[in-house]
Amino acid sequence: MNHSDLWDYIQSNPGWMALSTIGNDGFPHTIPIGYFVSDGEIYIGCLDRTQKVKNIERNTNISLMLESGTTMDDIKGVLIKANAKIIRRDEDRVKVSRLAALQRGVAESDLPTTARQGSVYIQATPTKIISWNYGES
Repeated sequence: MNHSDLWDYIQSNPGWMALSTIGNDGFPHTIPIGYFVSDGEIYIGCLDRTQKVKNIERNTNISLMLESGTTMDDIKGVLIKANAKIIRRDEDRVKVSRLAALQRGVAESDLPTTARQGSVYIQATPTKIISWNYGES
C-alpha cells in the first residue's frame, strides 16, 4: 500500500488493533484494543496503571498491528512501529476525549467536559509502517 492507502486503511477502523509492549520480563505483551487517529497520531484510551501502561513507562517503543480479511484474496494489514507517550494531565485527557467524541459524531453541545476517572490515553507516534495486501497482484 502507498502512504495514502496506509492511512486510509488505518482510519477506516476495520477492527481492533493489537498493541504490543515489552514486559519487565523482556517478553512481548500483546492485547487487542480500540483506537482512533488524528493528524498522523494514534490514540488509545485505557485505564491507568494497567500492564500496558506500566510497560510503556519503562520502554516507549511499541508496535501496533491491524489486519482484516479472511482469505488470501482479501487479507491486508499494517504493522506500525511507534513511540508511545502516556497522556495523564486532566486538560490533555479532556482534549483527546473531545476529539474522539467528535470523530464518533457526538454533537458539540454533548462533548465531554471532564476526563473519565482513572483513565489515560496512549499517544502513539509512528516511526515506521509496514503493510501487506495479499489481494494485490
